[in-house]
Amino acid sequence: MTTTTASRGRVVAPVTARPVRRTRKYDGVWPWIFLVPILVPLAIFFIWPLLRTFYYSFTTWGFFGDVSWTGVDNYVRLFSDPDFALALGNTAIYTAIVMLNVPIAVYLAALINRPGLRFKGLYRTLYFLPVVTMPVAVAIVWRMLYSGDFGLINAFLGLFGIPGPYWLSTPGLSLVAVAIVGIWLSLGFNIIVFSAGLSSIPPDLYEAASIDGASPGRQFRNITLPLLTPTIFFISVLTLIGGFQVFDLIFVMLGTGPNAARSQTLVYFFYNEGFLQNDKGYATAIGVVIIVMIAVLTAIQFRLQKKWVHYE
Repeated sequence: MTTTTASRGRVVAPVTARPVRRTRKYDGVWPWIFLVPILVPLAIFFIWPLLRTFYYSFTTWGFFGDVSWTGVDNYVRLFSDPDFALALGNTAIYTAIVMLNVPIAVYLAALINRPGLRFKGLYRTLYFLPVVTMPVAVAIVWRMLYSGDFGLINAFLGLFGIPGPYWLSTPGLSLVAVAIVGIWLSLGFNIIVFSAGLSSIPPDLYEAASIDGASPGRQFRNITLPLLTPTIFFISVLTLIGGFQVFDLIFVMLGTGPNAARSQTLVYFFYNEGFLQNDKGYATAIGVVIIVMIAVLTAIQFRLQKKWVHYE
């Protein structure tokens, strides 16, 4: 609509109604073009191998690489295999022990981040050093430390008259010894993440709590822990996934002897069937089950976090 008015001899410019700008519902192909650098590697290196693994889990491989379809035979065999039950139990025990690094890391991060503590950077660096070290090198060093005849740990126990056990060749004890190394190996990363979470807590809350007479322990329980629950949840998810994927520590520290077979985890079981026994169809079925178990347990963690994680 166009209008023209005059007032006190002044000419008023005509007012023209602005056309209504329509909102575009579709942006065309440009968003997909920008996503190509991400989607293409994801499809090549993750989705396609995952689909092929799922397909091969229903097959049996011959000696010369010929593949034949066998349906669900690999899964029927897997769920009736006592070695699978043994590997699943060992993986659950290892993961449960390694999960102890979460409260340990929270406690150490709280100690390091105390106001007025000197050499904070040095402490963080010392704890973080194992993270930048190759796990195989760490496993070799700890294997020497755990040696029943010449290890430093047994030598230290001998000073107090305590006979040291054969840590890596005693059934049951070897898995605990490897899990202790797993805790030590991941402690530095968790402390750094928890330190970042602690630094995000407003100091005004602690000042107000101190004015109200709250003790440091009560401040830790009522302020630090609730506000740190998102970080605790994040570390818990990563630790559980890492526990179900452990292989290098078991392989290097226990070798391929009889005790390694008794202490094997799911990924070690997968390696043994796929590369030592050359039963690749059966091994892919093991791999698919590991992926499904990790996905289900992670989904359960995300479901339960609504009851104990505080995001505000």
